[in-house]
Amino acid sequence: MRLVFAGTPETAVPPLRALLESSHEVVAVVTRPDAPAGRGRKLVASPVGEVAEAAGIEVLKPAKASDPEFLARLTELAPDCCPVVAYGAILRKEALAIPRLGWVNLHFSLLPAWRGAAPVQHAILAGDEITGAMTFQIEEGLDTGPVFGHLTEPIRPDDTSGTLLERLAVAGARLLADTMDGLEIGGLRAVPQSDEGVSYAAKLTPEIARVDWTAPAMRVDRLVRACTPAPGPWTTLREDRIKLGPVRPAAGGGPLAPGEIKVTRNEVLVGTATHPVALSEVQAPGKKRMRAVDWARGLRLTDTDRFA
Repeated sequence: MRLVFAGTPETAVPPLRALLESSHEVVAVVTRPDAPAGRGRKLVASPVGEVAEAAGIEVLKPAKASDPEFLARLTELAPDCCPVVAYGAILRKEALAIPRLGWVNLHFSLLPAWRGAAPVQHAILAGDEITGAMTFQIEEGLDTGPVFGHLTEPIRPDDTSGTLLERLAVAGARLLADTMDGLEIGGLRAVPQSDEGVSYAAKLTPEIARVDWTAPAMRVDRLVRACTPAPGPWTTLREDRIKLGPVRPAAGGGPLAPGEIKVTRNEVLVGTATHPVALSEVQAPGKKRMRAVDWARGLRLTDTDRFA
């Protein structure tokens, strides 16, 4: 089949590579416009855009998927289907109507759970033990379309949203390619989603990523893992914003008040509403990420210092 792939972040790269290696023809890629990055804030292409350009594939970067010029070019390309992975823009009916077999999204949850922009992050935050990926027909509703196929993936106790997304992207790449194969053959049928178990996964903001030390240790652990690597968990000390790496339940150290810090020979403990957690890495303003113990020893903490 003739495919036009739509995607933007690194998560979408394994599915794109799987389609490039398949029997289908990827005639173009749609991605978000170049964005400023790094200290120089220079415009850089998205990870998907970079892969497509390296492969010599036409790259379309409309500001909106409803732009007339983009719709005209998509019509000229005459795709049979448009597979989508984390594209990051709303698709209106004018665009949805162009490919013969529509747009098929690879979504990283077991729908109808966690519809929306951050399904993996919310699955970790909620303490889910199992997640997965699904391919479904895109409609104008938010992730409401009928499902073609799915896979499941356990959420490990130490998973961050980054590590879990990496596994789902690789496994989902095969699922998306298989879905394209099934649509080409003609025997694949979409099954409507259940009306029960619907939940939504809004994008996590930096405000949400601030650690509340008055929460139980389990909640702190889930928040930190869900917000790693983005938007990045953080707290404050002496009015400085401190970025945090993953935490783990402390084996000992005695009771600590929420936000209270205790430095031992091998670890830095922080109090929560239940038991303390041990920090792995921290990053102070203007500094590189370092081991929490090294950071704390260099800071010379006082008895009154607290995370807030």
